[in-house]
Amino acid sequence: MTLDPGDASARPSLTPPEFPSALAQPRHAAPAVIPAATTSPAAMPVAPRRGRTAPIWIGGVLVLVLVALVGYFLNALGPAASLIGMVLALIPLAGVLLAVRIVDRWEPEPLNLVIFAVAWGGIAAVGIALGVDLVLSFVFGSASTPESEAVSAIIQAPIVEEFGKGLGVYIIFLAARRAFDGPVDGIVYGALIGAGFAFTENIQYFAVSFLEGGAADTTVTFFMRGILSPFAHVMFTSVTGFALGLAARRGATAGRAIGPWVLGMIGATTLHALWNASAVLGDFWALYVTLQVPLFVGFILGVIALRREESRLTRRRLGEYAEAGWFTPQEADMLATGAGRKAGLAWAGTLRGDRTVLMKGFIADATALAAARQRAITGRDPHAAEDERVLLQRTTAARAALFAP
Repeated sequence: MTLDPGDASARPSLTPPEFPSALAQPRHAAPAVIPAATTSPAAMPVAPRRGRTAPIWIGGVLVLVLVALVGYFLNALGPAASLIGMVLALIPLAGVLLAVRIVDRWEPEPLNLVIFAVAWGGIAAVGIALGVDLVLSFVFGSASTPESEAVSAIIQAPIVEEFGKGLGVYIIFLAARRAFDGPVDGIVYGALIGAGFAFTENIQYFAVSFLEGGAADTTVTFFMRGILSPFAHVMFTSVTGFALGLAARRGATAGRAIGPWVLGMIGATTLHALWNASAVLGDFWALYVTLQVPLFVGFILGVIALRREESRLTRRRLGEYAEAGWFTPQEADMLATGAGRKAGLAWAGTLRGDRTVLMKGFIADATALAAARQRAITGRDPHAAEDERVLLQRTTAARAALFAP
C-alpha cells in the first residue's frame, strides 16, 4: 500500500497505544513483593575524643614559636646551611620514629598526640632552651671560657632542656589522661618529644659544621649525632615519661603527679649531664662503651619487660570478657600475644575478600577495650564505662564480620 505523505491520519504511530512512551517497558507479570525493612543498620559507634587530644590553643602557640625559630635559623645560619642541616636531620629522625612505632605497636597512641609530642619537642622545648640561653647570655655574657662552656653543657643545658621536654610530657598527661594509661605510653610520649628536640638541634649542629668545616666536618658530626647517638634525647625524656606513666597507672591526680614528674626530670637531667660530661671532660669513647652503651641496652630491656607486662594485663582484662561470653578463651589468647596476633592476621588474609583490615580493627579495638577496663577498675577515668560500651559494640561487629560467610 502506498501512503500519501500529506495524509497524517494514514501515517502509523511510533508509540504503541499500550505504552505511555517510546521508552516505557511492558509489564508482563506482577512484581515480586519487597519485604519491609525491620531496622536501619546502626552506625559504627566511635569513642569520644574527650581526654585524648591536646588543647587547640597550644597548637596556635607552637605555630608562633615555629615562625620565630625559622626566622632565627635563617638569620643565624642562612637558608642553604639550614636546608642541608634539615635534610640530614631527617635521617636519624626517621629511624627513631620507626623504633618508637615498634614500641607503640601494641596499643598505638592517637595520631594527633603523636604529632603534638614531636612538635612540642622540635618547637616549644627548643624555643624554651634558646630563650633561656639568650637571657643568660644577655645577663652574664656569652660562655667564652672552657670552664663556662663546661658549666653550660653539663649543668645548664641538661636542666633547661629536660624541663622544656618534660613540660610537654606533663601537658599530655593533663590534657589526654584517657590516652595515657601507663609506663609504656609515657615512654612513647617522652621518646617522641625527645626525637622532635633532637631533630631541631641536629639542624643547628649540622648546619654549623657545614659552615665551619664543609663536608668533612659535617660528615663527622653526622656520624657522632646521627649514627652513634640518635636515641640520646629519646632515652633521657623517656625517663620522665616512665615516671608519669607509673603515676597514671596508679590513678594519680594532676597535683599528685607533680612529685613523680619532678623525680623523672631529675633522672633525665642526670643521664643528660653524664652524656654531656663524657663529651666535655672525659674520654668520650671509653665512657661511650662502658657507660652509654650499657645504659642503652638496659633501656631496651626495660621497654621489652614493660611490653610483656602490658601483654599480660591485656590478657587478664580480656579474659574477664571471655568469662562473660564476649570472646572465647582462644580469642583472648590470640589478642594478647604478638604471635597470636600475627597468626590471626594470617588467618584473616585467607578469608573471602581478604579480611586483614577487619582483623586489624578487631585487634586494635580489643586492646583499647582492655585498657578501658583497666581504667575503670582503677577508678581514675569516670568515662571508662562509656568507652567500654562503645568498644564492646565495635569488637562485636568486627567479630561478626570476620566470621560472616
